Amino acid sequence: MRGGLRQMSRAAFPAVRTAVMSPTPAHSLPKLFGSMAHDMTDVEDVQSVRTDGDTWAITESVGATALGVAASRAVETASPDPLIRDEFAYLLVSSAGLAWARLASPDMDWIGDDEHGRRAHRVGCDYQAVRTHFFDEFFSAATQSGIRQAVILAAGLDSRAYRLDWPPHTIVYEIDQPKVLEYKAGILGSHGAVPTATRRPVAVDLRDDWPTALIAAGFNRTRPTAWLAEGLLPYLPADAQDRLFERLTALSAPGSRVAVEVFGFDGSNERRRAARRARWARMRRLGLDVNVEKLTYPDANRADAAQWLTDHGWQVHAVSNADEMARLGRPIPADLVEETVASTLVRARLDRPDR
Repeated sequence: MRGGLRQMSRAAFPAVRTAVMSPTPAHSLPKLFGSMAHDMTDVEDVQSVRTDGDTWAITESVGATALGVAASRAVETASPDPLIRDEFAYLLVSSAGLAWARLASPDMDWIGDDEHGRRAHRVGCDYQAVRTHFFDEFFSAATQSGIRQAVILAAGLDSRAYRLDWPPHTIVYEIDQPKVLEYKAGILGSHGAVPTATRRPVAVDLRDDWPTALIAAGFNRTRPTAWLAEGLLPYLPADAQDRLFERLTALSAPGSRVAVEVFGFDGSNERRRAARRARWARMRRLGLDVNVEKLTYPDANRADAAQWLTDHGWQVHAVSNADEMARLGRPIPADLVEETVASTLVRARLDRPDR
C-alpha cells in the first residue's frame, strides 16, 4: 500500500467512477458563461470582510471554508454509492471540533425536521462530490499524458496527494497559508497517513510572490505541469486573479494543463439570495458562523477565467456543474435549481508557450 491510513486499506474503497465528458469548445464559451449564476455573492449588498495581507488558521476566515468542503466529501464518502472516496475528509474535519464533526455526519441529524433543508444540503454535497470527481479525473488524464508535476493552488484540506494513485516520481506541490498546511500535515501524519506522491508544501499567500516560493521548493518550469484552482478565484481580488493566471502561464511548459472552477454573479435573484440566508442559518445551528459571501471579493469587472485562458493560448473545454451533475447521476431537483451553486468546470491545455 503506497499511501493511506495505517488502519485502512485503500483496496477497501472503490475507484473513482470514470466517464467520457463531452467538452464545450472554446468558441461556445461566451454563451455558456453569459448564462451563469452563482449563489455566493451579491455585488450590491454584501461587503467583504477581507483585507490586504489577512491570514487565517483552519477554523478562521477562508480556512473554515476548507472544512466545509471537506465535510461534504466526508458525507459523500459515507454514502451508499459514492462518486469519490476521501478516507481522510472526516478525520480532517472532526479534528477541528464537535460542531464540524456533526457537519460531516452522513445522517445530517443536526438539520432536524427541516426536510427542505436536508434535501438542499444533500444536493450541496452532491455538487461538491461532482466537482471533486471532475478534478480527480483531470489529474488522472494529466498523468496519463506523462505529466509528473502537479500544483494545487490554495490546497486547503485537499487530500489528493494522499488518496490518488499517482505514477512513480510524481511531485505534488501544495500552496496555501502556513497554518492551513501545518494543520493538515499534522493531523494526517499523527494518524499514519502516507502520501502516494512526493508531497511538497509551499507556505505562501497567492496574493504574494508565490512563483519564487514554488521554484525554491523544487518546481521545474521546463517540465509540463498540471495546475488546479478549485473553488479559489472568488477569494482573490480581480487583479490578483489576473496575476495568478499570468504567472501560471509564464511557468507552464508546452503540454501543461490547468483546471479551474469559474463562478458568475447574480445579485438580482431573490430566491437564490433567500436560499443563501437559509444555508448560513442552518450552519449557525451548529454554532458555525461561516458566511462565504463576506469572505469573497465581489468584483463585478472580474475577468472571465475561461476566456482569459483562451486568449492566452490555452485550449479550453468547459461544462456547467449542473450538466456534470446530471451526467454523473446527481441531477439537481427542479425545485432546488435556484438554491444550488452554479459554476462552470474548466480544463485547458497549453500547446504553445505564451510569453
